[in-house]
Amino acid sequence: MKILLDECVDQRLRHELPGHEIATVQELGWAGKKNGELLRFAQETFQVFITVDRNLHFQQNLSKFRMAILILTAKTNEVADLRPLAPAILDRLGRIEESEVWIIGESQRKIR
Repeated sequence: MKILLDECVDQRLRHELPGHEIATVQELGWAGKKNGELLRFAQETFQVFITVDRNLHFQQNLSKFRMAILILTAKTNEVADLRPLAPAILDRLGRIEESEVWIIGESQRKIR
């Protein structure tokens, strides 16, 4: 699965998600882009966008994007705090559908 990590996600999380093709916003030169523009670009290439931006689903109409979105909730965006979420992320990636939006943290819940 082709996954894009938002610039606010510790890039080292990619090592916790084997079996997927993962790029970062920084690697693509998209750092600093507004969320709407970033998501429009991302949906052309990626199947999943992973972020820790808890306000994303309030700020954007996510139903218009053709990719799934995972919003991670952890104490910080450091890899040490995100690493425990890796099993839940991998599980969800194995079952996720286009345009779904999920919050992954202490529990999982579907937003859309």
